[in-house]
Amino acid sequence: MRARATAATAVILLAALTGCGGSDEGSDTAETPTAAAAEPDPSGQPTAGQVEEGMQLGDPAQTAGDGGIGVLQITPDTVVFVKEATGETPANGVFAVVAMKDKAMTGAAADEVAPISGGGWKWMAPDGEMVGWDSGNATGVTPDKYSNAEPIQPGAWQWRSQTFDLTPAQAEGGTLIYVDGNEAAHRWEMPTTDSGPNAADLKKRLTS
Repeated sequence: MRARATAATAVILLAALTGCGGSDEGSDTAETPTAAAAEPDPSGQPTAGQVEEGMQLGDPAQTAGDGGIGVLQITPDTVVFVKEATGETPANGVFAVVAMKDKAMTGAAADEVAPISGGGWKWMAPDGEMVGWDSGNATGVTPDKYSNAEPIQPGAWQWRSQTFDLTPAQAEGGTLIYVDGNEAAHRWEMPTTDSGPNAADLKKRLTS
């Protein structure tokens, strides 16, 4: 009898220990909840503070208009490097002139961000130095056809341009940066020689 009682007690203890082990194993393998991925804005409006990288000359970017109003599709499609433009000579060695096509993409008129706000266009040199829209004599370069500046109405588009007064070293493999109305940065890698489908036309208007 005593032997049977001892055996029964052992069976009960073994079952209890097995049950505890199963509980610990389950807690060890429990999955940790993961955060849900952010849903894209259905309006197509760029996310505030985002950085869009890896674009090349000719690639379009969806940008928030000035003040966050409307969506402007900006496509820098041509860049030329000149030592004289519309009667101006560069203070630092060379003008980099970029032509872009701006198109309003929603039912609201949209415009590029005013540089005075801290956004707009910048040129990042290969060593990381930032060159602003008002560098050297850049603001005096106003090529005909590429100097539009009024807000773009829904469904319409226009040509614009941005000039930077650079040293030869700053012009070697720079990055064009545009900070839009939501403070999202859009970046295009720039070639080191005249490039784009409108290069001949742009250079003609810069020298006429």
